[in-house]
Amino acid sequence: MGERAAIILAAGQGTRMKSARPKVLHPVAGRPMLDWSIALAETVGCSRILVVTSPNAPAVSDHVAARLGPGNVAIQDPPLGTGHAVRCALPALAGFEGDVVVLYGDTPLIPADAVERLFQALAEGHALGVLGFDAIEPGGYGRLVTGPEGGLEAIVEAREASPEEQALTLCNSGVMAGSASTLSTLLSRVTNANTKGEYYLTDAVGLARADGQACAVAICSEADVLGVNSRVELAAAEAAFQTARRQVLMQNGVTLQAPETVMLCHDTEIAADVTIEPHVVFGPGVTIQSGTVIRAFSHIEGARIGPDCDIGPYARLRPGAELEARVKIGNFVELKKTHMAEGAKANHLSYLGDGRVGPAANIGAGTIFCNYDGYAKHVTEVGAGAFIGSNSALVAPVRIGDGAYVGSGSVITRDVADNALAVARARPVERAGWATAFRARMSALLAGKGKQ
Repeated sequence: MGERAAIILAAGQGTRMKSARPKVLHPVAGRPMLDWSIALAETVGCSRILVVTSPNAPAVSDHVAARLGPGNVAIQDPPLGTGHAVRCALPALAGFEGDVVVLYGDTPLIPADAVERLFQALAEGHALGVLGFDAIEPGGYGRLVTGPEGGLEAIVEAREASPEEQALTLCNSGVMAGSASTLSTLLSRVTNANTKGEYYLTDAVGLARADGQACAVAICSEADVLGVNSRVELAAAEAAFQTARRQVLMQNGVTLQAPETVMLCHDTEIAADVTIEPHVVFGPGVTIQSGTVIRAFSHIEGARIGPDCDIGPYARLRPGAELEARVKIGNFVELKKTHMAEGAKANHLSYLGDGRVGPAANIGAGTIFCNYDGYAKHVTEVGAGAFIGSNSALVAPVRIGDGAYVGSGSVITRDVADNALAVARARPVERAGWATAFRARMSALLAGKGKQ
């Protein structure tokens, strides 16, 4: 495989999104759409990735600079079409002799194998490869005109297509590949003699064919090249991802009791024989090992969950939650940056933040790890086999020793030794007959008010 590069077009204004956020930074499955395209380029082995953006979108430039480096940003000013956008990026590839694929920052779901087929077409001697799809309703898509043997002859914009060309259903996704030298040569000859006065990348195909060079079409599904220009289309892309990813998980042995209610992230990893109950939401960075059950209405992000755990219902696992085997996290328990060792339990109504809980320890209902003093976070340690009574507050930094007990309702502000009992609450006081006298006094008071 020769050297590869990608040019990602991301200069569109995205006005239909009705958002202060640039269109390509809106997320699908927890990842900005632009990062989907960057990840695709990395997956197919592109050693250079250039993103073309607008001077009016500094957030995009900053995002690319942070993700890839400032040298990977190209500015298109003014916007004069897709061909012009690619030309704006080509100077940064001076001396590059490999193949280039043109991608889009608002088309997040393109599979890597589709792009590989374009590169394969180049390896087979085609000057250009174009990714196409059969559209249910071709509408405003550019049409792909093919020859008798399936080779690509031309790309015709919908507004300039003849009635015969309008009837074609094979449409242009916009994704194109060619060698850097071929793209540079062809695009230098593209003109803006069209109804929009723009330089179309698609014209490169006609120029290549006029030179006697062969061009190829690689076919993918319409869902693969779903572009996003509005919130409605953003929701459609999200739905397409979720549907496809759920199918893959179930085919790989994951039980989704109500698949349509489970929301996955782009990097969610779930092993076979995991069961997911209805209405579970996964944020970024979740891995779940075999045998675990995630019960209904739980929210999990940035968490590593070991085998045979039982989570929820209504549990919240935040970034840094790490659960070893056979951990139980029950209803309305929240974990943040806390490690639960094998067999540890927190069954009800607790907040465990910045903690380390030892094997087989039991955290009682209503327990709070008081981890924040207003300036810094501190760690709570609960030893192996320790028992924390209900409604306890452990004020970090603090360590509860192995096998220790904390009495219910305690506020623990200092370390507890191994196998000790710690109780920190006021001694109860009982006054015999007080309630009877109180009720009599109040009844007399109320009766007196009634006579006034």
